[in-house]
Amino acid sequence: VELKNEKKAIKFDDFDKVEIRVAEVKEVSKVEGSEKLLKFRLDAGDGEDRQILSGIAKFYPNERELVGKKLQIVANLKPRKMMGLVSQGMILSAEHDGNLTVLTVDPSVPNGSQIG
Repeated sequence: VELKNEKKAIKFDDFDKVEIRVAEVKEVSKVEGSEKLLKFRLDAGDGEDRQILSGIAKFYPNERELVGKKLQIVANLKPRKMMGLVSQGMILSAEHDGNLTVLTVDPSVPNGSQIG
């Protein structure tokens, strides 16, 4: 069976390297000097909050509506600097017809739970 994918197929071992976890949004704010970036403080169940920057500001003009939501994040992405701030992961989202929605999980799922 051949699936229609936009990207080349990867081996299971490659996918298995990605650590996707549940993280609760504790705080979110616009990044000064950027129209695109939001700065998230998240509890990903690893003992201390982590900061993730995401270029989704235009889809969430009232970014505070995200506080308290449980999102799916890539937790083991190498940290990188954006606008002088460190981003410690990636928030997963779905995009369709020019709209973007962050991927949430049921509120009963504990922070830090692995998704796979």
